[in-house]
Amino acid sequence: MNVLFITLDQFRGDSYGAAGHALVTTPTLDRIASEGVRLERHFSQAAPCAPGRAALYTGTYQMNNRVVANGTPLDAEFSNVAKVAREAGYDPTLFGYTDQGLDPRRATGFDDPRLDNYDGILPGFSVGLYLPESQAGWIQYLRQKGYEVENGWAPALRGEPLRPAEDSLSGFLTTRFVQWLSDQESGWFAHLSYLRPHPPYAAAGRFASKYDPADVEMPVAAVERERRHPIHDIAMSVSASAAPTDEGEMRKLRAQYYGMISEIDFQLGRVVDAIDARGEWDDTLVIITSDHGEQLGDHGLIEKLGFFPQSYHVLGLWRDPRLTNRGGSVDAFTENVDLLPTLCESIGVAVPAQCDGVSLSALLRGDHVPWRTNAHYEWDYRTYWINDATPHDTVDRNLSRQNLAVSVGDDTAYVQFGDGSFKCFDLALDPTWRSECRDPSRVLEAAQEQLVWRQEFLRREYTDMLLRPNRPGRWPAEFLLV
Repeated sequence: MNVLFITLDQFRGDSYGAAGHALVTTPTLDRIASEGVRLERHFSQAAPCAPGRAALYTGTYQMNNRVVANGTPLDAEFSNVAKVAREAGYDPTLFGYTDQGLDPRRATGFDDPRLDNYDGILPGFSVGLYLPESQAGWIQYLRQKGYEVENGWAPALRGEPLRPAEDSLSGFLTTRFVQWLSDQESGWFAHLSYLRPHPPYAAAGRFASKYDPADVEMPVAAVERERRHPIHDIAMSVSASAAPTDEGEMRKLRAQYYGMISEIDFQLGRVVDAIDARGEWDDTLVIITSDHGEQLGDHGLIEKLGFFPQSYHVLGLWRDPRLTNRGGSVDAFTENVDLLPTLCESIGVAVPAQCDGVSLSALLRGDHVPWRTNAHYEWDYRTYWINDATPHDTVDRNLSRQNLAVSVGDDTAYVQFGDGSFKCFDLALDPTWRSECRDPSRVLEAAQEQLVWRQEFLRREYTDMLLRPNRPGRWPAEFLLV
């Protein structure tokens, strides 16, 4: 099998056709969903980009991988999606970026330039096209074509509506992948890591005018200030995460986001066509997800942050031609940490002991099996204090307390904050997360569920081994070769 592993940065789980969105058109994603299995309640485990990707790539929760911010190094001892692909005999090749910072223990010295950013490439990947945060390769391409482009990745992206979609950042990546593909034999593994629909909110070419702002739905309003948690209030006071208060601006922002989704869907159509033209579409495993979601104005916020599900509920598509459950869907709670163990089973390698996720194979087949009753995710917001971005000087500045963990069930969502406070939402009464649960027994049950989750998923690489003459326990085969 070929493997096509795609991430669409900042893609909300409700914002494409197959998920039931009333406005956005996504024929390619809809086709892949009809030929595979759609994960209806699929969640990222952290935000923003580097934490979300660390969980995705290693199959571990943030409480174990400890990548808590853009810039936190990733421990080099972890296995990851590229390393397991190599175990299976693939040469996993990256198009885009992985946002994983260098383990400082692997640096050549304090002046190692790789310590200056978190743009590092996940260990194990070969590089087909590297697009760091600067997007330098794409900007150079635009200038060679005669476009006047401002310096900086954000100004370049804000200019996308003025250029045809064929020259967009997503188009540039897609073209490079198609060119690479033409030189490959069967049995390839490619990771296409697209930036869009990540902000700035500016769709490329004709897609910038595809959706009329008057047609988009308005977001879920924030609760009154006295009902907000302090971190919610802080996020709404920071310009980078505060949603526009003007209705026209809010509608325009949403229309551009949907335009970016349709444009990325168009580019994915080119990818599918290129694989199909080689006669390999029915020999290709396709996995599509995102590193995190997008608030899109809901609860007064944009970008990806906080404890609301819009930042963590992401698309999840798994298309394996060997499956008979094509066009099916999974309503159970699934998580990005599940994708690595599922991939391991699909390509015939052992699941790393570090993995917190569980293989989805049974669910993908349509089997009814015991499964988790809640989805979990975390957000660490210590960067507000590290970068001195918060105006709230009276808030506790103990960095280890600046985090939260969320458990989402069918009827209840529980948020535990590092300072000891909590929020518990009654989803049966109000699925918008604006009504808090006042029943002490339900609050206690939700808190205990999260506590048990944390206890179950403590790091365990060596916990099931005993140093004894007969070495009982779960010893990986490589340790027994002595």
